[in-house]
Amino acid sequence: MIFWLLLLALIAFVAVLLIRTAAFKPAEKPAVEKADYPVDEDAAIRRFQELIRFPTVSHMDEAQENAKAFTDLQQYLTTAYPNVTAACPREILGRRGMLYRWQGKCSDNPSVLMAHYDVVPVEESEWQEPPFSGIIKDGELWGRGTLDTKGTMHGILEAAEMLIARGFVPQNDVYFAFGGDEEIFGGDAPAITAELQKRGIQPAFVLDEGGAIVENVFPGVTKPAAVIGIAEKGAVCVDITAKGHGGHASAPPASQAMGRLGRALSKLEKKPMPFTLTKPALEMFDVMGRESTFLFRLIFANLWCFAPVLSLICRLSGGELNALVRTTCALTMAQGSKAYNVLPTQATAGVNLRLICGDTIESAMSRMEKIIGDDSITLKYVSGENASRISETGDEAWNRLESAISAAYPGVIVSPYLMLAGSDSRHYSKFCDHVFRFSGMPLTKEQRGLIHNANERIPVSLIKGTVTFFAAVLERC
Repeated sequence: MIFWLLLLALIAFVAVLLIRTAAFKPAEKPAVEKADYPVDEDAAIRRFQELIRFPTVSHMDEAQENAKAFTDLQQYLTTAYPNVTAACPREILGRRGMLYRWQGKCSDNPSVLMAHYDVVPVEESEWQEPPFSGIIKDGELWGRGTLDTKGTMHGILEAAEMLIARGFVPQNDVYFAFGGDEEIFGGDAPAITAELQKRGIQPAFVLDEGGAIVENVFPGVTKPAAVIGIAEKGAVCVDITAKGHGGHASAPPASQAMGRLGRALSKLEKKPMPFTLTKPALEMFDVMGRESTFLFRLIFANLWCFAPVLSLICRLSGGELNALVRTTCALTMAQGSKAYNVLPTQATAGVNLRLICGDTIESAMSRMEKIIGDDSITLKYVSGENASRISETGDEAWNRLESAISAAYPGVIVSPYLMLAGSDSRHYSKFCDHVFRFSGMPLTKEQRGLIHNANERIPVSLIKGTVTFFAAVLERC
């Protein structure tokens, strides 16, 4: 009797799994007409090349910066985009933040389109082409900032210049906010947001750098997908220190500072932070899971049952998928003695935490202390902040962005995701419910790997699509 009851329970269990999987299909979306704008590609490419030729490298030490490169770029924009210059008054806020206002038919629901025009430093010897040449080789435009994020700023301004020439006026006010110190966590974006709040301007929609149109990043999904960051993880720097007695290396003690520090770091590496399904991850799994193969649809349709399996998959795969579902701890720096024959009086490691939504600096550091389990090891908060607020999806602002993506790139999946890196948009998340992170272009894994790397470049074939995307966004503002 018990056998038959267990068998019936098993059959019922399997039936529930299969029924839920069968119903787990892609949602029906309204048809969107493909966007077609008269983009002058040759002229757009020439202007993009010029933007790259300004070496707007930001440094923590201002003395190392080329201040003239920043002001020259600002001046260049006034002549390169005369329609924008005439229709959109610009002001400089912070050190070199640029805020444009394109007056719409009303000001009730303003939008903010963001980018930054500072770039990270380069090691010229590692580049195959000069990093600020803007040269085109084999169909690709080379240079620091092509991907991060002069390409985004270029797409926004090209789209606005074209639409203004056609007599278009947005329904609502549109602001273009371009920071000049994003790479060094500078004050331009805070200065711009402070000024907007001072003037009582409440953005209804904010779009910044972030996701892209990607392929083969989600298990079982081969179609291109536009992933939109609806939140970004917090970034925190922590020092972990072990004290020692110091002395000559010829007579080391049984317990050494470097050894105890190493054991602490090994524990952190072997015991990751807890698996957590936040709203960005759940919504991504819901959208992408419906597009996946049967096995993965079975898992994502039944997370109530298979969450432990998913946790194992994420942990074993590592990388971006794992970072979506837990706070990560990267071991990045270490320092002991400055000589081979000297025992250090203390050994210190620097770690970089990326906090998932819901975790805090305090909770993460407390968990680290428990994992290490050694009172002689001290943890010190150095810098950083918690994860951003999570933006709303499924409403008018989200639908507007989804429609623009579908118009520019027909047939792509549109999905929320959690942005793993940081951006200036976090300052807007503090007072806006609809902050989205999407760069408006398709990027392969190899191209994404060029960001902050040597030989950064972009295929010129992507430029028209990027301009088209931002034009579609602006027409929906």
